Amino acid sequence: MKQITKITLVAMILGGFLLIQGCKKDSGPGESVEDTQLGKLSKTWRFSSVTLDGTDQDGYDNFTLTISGTAGNTSFGYTAGGRPSTSPWPSSGNWSFGGTPETQIIRDPGTGDELAITYSVSDTQLQITFNFSGTGYPGRTSNVNGQWVFDLVP
Repeated sequence: MKQITKITLVAMILGGFLLIQGCKKDSGPGESVEDTQLGKLSKTWRFSSVTLDGTDQDGYDNFTLTISGTAGNTSFGYTAGGRPSTSPWPSSGNWSFGGTPETQIIRDPGTGDELAITYSVSDTQLQITFNFSGTGYPGRTSNVNGQWVFDLVP
């Protein structure tokens, strides 16, 4: 009889422990995809390589792209430094995520400079791809129209 009482007591203690562990407070829905991607993108990225229509481009050795923003917001900022005299990048602006936040951003949404960009990002590389047509920055069109690929490193 004592053994049955001990087994019952141990079972009740274990059951109570499991019940308490199962009643942990919900931590919420977790971080949004946009906030996760913003965390990966937010830093200063430096030149690794730049191509226009598959041809390596000169003048980008000092190019940097600084991406910044605050989690929970829908509009973020960027600055482009070390640009050559003609570039598809303005010196600064805003951006937002596109329809697929894991791979799409919109540079300067709602402006005449709006540009859809496809990207892939890891801890060690950011690749940005876009098709640019229009006036380059600071206002010349020579050699800026076409398919651009920027490979950048932190």
